[in-house]
Amino acid sequence: MRILVLSINYWPDETGIAAFNTWRCEYLASRGHQVTICTGLPYYPEWRVPENYRRKLFQREVRNGVEILRSWMFVPQEVNTKKRILHEASFLSSSFVRALATKQPDLIFVVSPPLGLALTAVTLSRLWRVPFVFDVEDLQPDAAVELGMMNGQSFIRVLYGIEHLAYEKAALISTITEGMRQRIVEKGIDPAKVVLFPPRADSSLSMVRDRIDGTVFREKYGLQGKLIISHSGNMGVKQGLGVILEAAEKSRERGNIQYLFVGDGAMRSSLETQARVRELKNVRFLPLLENDLFQQMLAATDIALVTQQRVVSDIVFPSKTVTLLSAGCPVIASVNSGSEVASAVRRSGAGLVVEPENPDALLNAILELSKDSESLNQMSLRARQFATESWDERRTLPLMEQQLVDCARLSRN
Repeated sequence: MRILVLSINYWPDETGIAAFNTWRCEYLASRGHQVTICTGLPYYPEWRVPENYRRKLFQREVRNGVEILRSWMFVPQEVNTKKRILHEASFLSSSFVRALATKQPDLIFVVSPPLGLALTAVTLSRLWRVPFVFDVEDLQPDAAVELGMMNGQSFIRVLYGIEHLAYEKAALISTITEGMRQRIVEKGIDPAKVVLFPPRADSSLSMVRDRIDGTVFREKYGLQGKLIISHSGNMGVKQGLGVILEAAEKSRERGNIQYLFVGDGAMRSSLETQARVRELKNVRFLPLLENDLFQQMLAATDIALVTQQRVVSDIVFPSKTVTLLSAGCPVIASVNSGSEVASAVRRSGAGLVVEPENPDALLNAILELSKDSESLNQMSLRARQFATESWDERRTLPLMEQQLVDCARLSRN
């Protein structure tokens, strides 16, 4: 089967949707499907394009059986709502031209966000008379409204209009959690049309804390004897990371606690400035780490943090949750109690859920867990078991493939 994938994120970006896209495309290619992805330039989460990808309108690569067609897009150095809209609009325009030049596929698989790719999918689907699957990784209109990122009612109506069009015209709608699936169904969509493509747990992470000695990472960064509290991944608005700085300030006299921010994102510069102004010597910022060093960090972490703003519930599901549980990291989730993250942490028994945006609750949970190494060990074991049972790639990827094959077959009949 010939599959055309439309998504703004792909390898060599290593976090979030890019990683999921890469795993899915390469798996489908390994199964004998002809997979082409129309994607953008690598830029995330640093919001910087590598030198070797600059100054070219279109680029073509082939990696692990997947044809990668890249098109130029505007990548702002400083991210705000207007610049993000320009960023997405530039990709929608250039990628549409790129997609038109490809061979007609049997199926189009479009990954949202950006939501505007739905317009590309609808147009190409009509032109080629082939079905498209609309994969929802983030309920973008709901997120924009609930996080207060957009106030213009006219533009919000446009977003919801595009969303409705996508749901109506798609042959199949997929998403990653039951909470997000339910949200889509509540918008008036036939439940039979909305399926789960669960995130994929990286099986190579399951034994990280057994096969890697965390002291290597500790010695490299001078963290011997410290209780390492880490946050890894994107540092954006939705994460509400200020609560970690507040907890760090409240525990500045506890010399054994070290907070690590690992990664990048739109809010990193602001967070670094706040930490510097407050003279928080118990807070350190590290860049995105190469895979081997990242795994060393996971092995060294005593407690991993997942934070979200209070208003975030089931509109997103951060991929770091899957990564942390797969690696067996005990987790404290400072998130909405009704969120998918809270549900995963509770069901897994891998940690604690505390009130979001409450630094006292976060610090109390850290201190509580730090006193009981046996509880941390048990949480680590339960985290790995839950990740394997819920997101094992040997189950989730074949399930996805079968759904796509069935969708293409039924549309031909």
